[in-house]
Amino acid sequence: MYTIIGGDGKEYGPVTVDQIRAWMAGGRANLSTKVRAEGTDAWKSIADCPEITGSPTTAGVGGTAAAVADRGVTLDIMSCYERSWTLLKANFWPLVGVSLLISLVYCVLLEVEKHGLIFIGPIFNKVIGAGLLYYFLRTIRGQAATVGDAFAGFTKAFLVLVVVGIVFTVFVTIGFFCLILPGIYLAVAYSFSGILAVDKGLGFWEAMETSRKVITRNWWRVFGLLLLSIPLFILGALALGVGIFVAIPVFAGALVYAYEDLCNSAA
Repeated sequence: MYTIIGGDGKEYGPVTVDQIRAWMAGGRANLSTKVRAEGTDAWKSIADCPEITGSPTTAGVGGTAAAVADRGVTLDIMSCYERSWTLLKANFWPLVGVSLLISLVYCVLLEVEKHGLIFIGPIFNKVIGAGLLYYFLRTIRGQAATVGDAFAGFTKAFLVLVVVGIVFTVFVTIGFFCLILPGIYLAVAYSFSGILAVDKGLGFWEAMETSRKVITRNWWRVFGLLLLSIPLFILGALALGVGIFVAIPVFAGALVYAYEDLCNSAA
């Protein structure tokens, strides 16, 4: 819990890390805003509090997947979607714009696949998707997000994400041939593998195993979060098709909030 100094110079709190991040996402706080941890007398800027910004130096999961999975955190599905909607309202055009841009990249990818290059999808899907999630992650943390961040999959962990995409496709395909259920389990369990590679700099197997171990403890809840995206996209499509560009950022934000809750939030 923290006490925070608002733009009007007054103290507010105690508030949670998630509340501070929400204020940052909404423009009510930034990296220069002063905060004081409960039980201490020292005031620090948010930039100096990696437990709030979620920087890899303190929030890293690499090598500690078991410890993260054993924290006993329970994912709140509706909270993820509610916070994502709040985030979208506060950053509507940037989030919709970058979602549209990445959607166009996916459309180009699909066109290439139609010409017989079916291997392009497994190679680049994770690379493209991880960049979109990374853009949302920086926005959630109150950090400046640029269009370049939406392509972080190409600049930060390209080879790792290519391997993740290929291995993911192979594992899930084999899983579906093995009575379908193993494929569904793996498809959900590896949901964080791309963003872990970009955010934490993990290797392909470490990213995949960390994702699997973290999500397994909340597998049904993460599955429910993914399942809720179906009616969300249907509603978006029914809204003259335009609503799909609202559904995409709402779902992406919800998934990234789930990632933050399960992997980065202080216990």
